[in-house]
Amino acid sequence: MYDVVVIGGGAAGLSAALVLGRARRLVAVVDGGEPRNAPAAHMQGYLSRDGMSPAALLEVGRAEAAGYGVRVIDARVGHIEPGFDVHLTGGGSLRARRILVATGLRDELPDIPGVRERWGKDVLHCPYCHGYEVRDEPLGVLGTGPHAVSHALLLRQWSDDLVLFPHRTELTGADRQRLSARGVRVVPGEVKRLVTDEGRLSGVELAGGGTVPRTAVFLASRMVPRDGLLTALGCERADGWVRTDPSGLTSVPGVWAAGNVRDPRAQVVTAAGMGSAAAMAINHDLTDEDVEAALAPFSARAEAANCARVAADRRHGL
Repeated sequence: MYDVVVIGGGAAGLSAALVLGRARRLVAVVDGGEPRNAPAAHMQGYLSRDGMSPAALLEVGRAEAAGYGVRVIDARVGHIEPGFDVHLTGGGSLRARRILVATGLRDELPDIPGVRERWGKDVLHCPYCHGYEVRDEPLGVLGTGPHAVSHALLLRQWSDDLVLFPHRTELTGADRQRLSARGVRVVPGEVKRLVTDEGRLSGVELAGGGTVPRTAVFLASRMVPRDGLLTALGCERADGWVRTDPSGLTSVPGVWAAGNVRDPRAQVVTAAGMGSAAAMAINHDLTDEDVEAALAPFSARAEAANCARVAADRRHGL
């Protein structure tokens, strides 16, 4: 039996496995090999790892965790039985005392030709992750969600040449005033497609005709947590996301969650920290259980001795 089975081998899962391995816990990481940031060539904002490729981070993380005895299994988890039996889709199962789910989220993208093909390259989401790399370039924001205006106002500090394409989003008078005050140009009309030239984004074509030259565009995807394993175990949700305490403990005893599966705003460095915090909480929880198990024989002997004394007293009429 494993002390902990970690499901998901991204930054959160591997960080947790590293901490637990160093705590001399028996740990397995089950990873399906579908990281959310796979399309990105680099990750930014991670102290000492700024500019590193996501794939390289995971490779190093796996090696570091394995150095402390963590077993990494390339597989997908089909379901988890209470208890916990972790069943793999290709067959086989793992028994665990505790579970940490770090399966991340998936991005639902708008059905605009070119968006999916350029996602993570020059069709971007997070200004903090990618804004500096496209600074001072002609940028665009696609109005594919309710936060498009806020997105554009934030991105303005990375470029003086910024265009908001409302697409099918209705702008209020207050929206237009704020955008104008910040120097964000608004180009009305529905977006037909993204135009590329020699494998790079070159512009945004409108359904009514005309193409606005842009070298990168940002949009807010619809983020959907990959939390099916958690909800199947009965973990409660709040506002569309699994509810946890600050350490990542869910409403189901023995089940933790870390990373984007519980927080859509978590960047790679944040997810790693969440994994570390969850690991320490899990280890403390296991330690409490270990202590109770160690005390059980003493309690049993004390109870037996007490029963013997009571029986002796009765024999002597006391």
